[in-house]
Amino acid sequence: MKKCSIVLLVLLFSLSAQAQDVFGQWKTIDDETGEAKSIVEVYEKDGKVYGKIIEIFNKDRRDLPCVKCEGDDYNQPILGLDIIKDMTKDGKYYKNGTVVDPQSGKVYDLRLAVTEDDTLQVRGYIGFFYSTQYWERIK
Repeated sequence: MKKCSIVLLVLLFSLSAQAQDVFGQWKTIDDETGEAKSIVEVYEKDGKVYGKIIEIFNKDRRDLPCVKCEGDDYNQPILGLDIIKDMTKDGKYYKNGTVVDPQSGKVYDLRLAVTEDDTLQVRGYIGFFYSTQYWERIK
């Protein structure tokens, strides 16, 4: 009986820890309309966290390049673009990286966290000012 309880506790702990992970696919939600815009896959590469657009729901925008982006992202297809870059884990948050808005080309400092209801809190900063979006996990 004791072994069964221990196994059950370990299983429950591992499932809850896994649910709080930023990695995976997330549905982005438009701030103004509340409609789903895209799917971003958050992944790890070389010890840092990145996120790339893997699906765009508006078929008229699927093949557009990022004409307002700068540097290496300029004129690259938005579909497949890494919009989240160089994040590192700092306690319960992922910080020290950036996110680019492909429509405006603006780059923001970024903080990511998974909320208790398993949504991704995406908070972009410029100085002390910030805006927060909540992305839904694709299960």
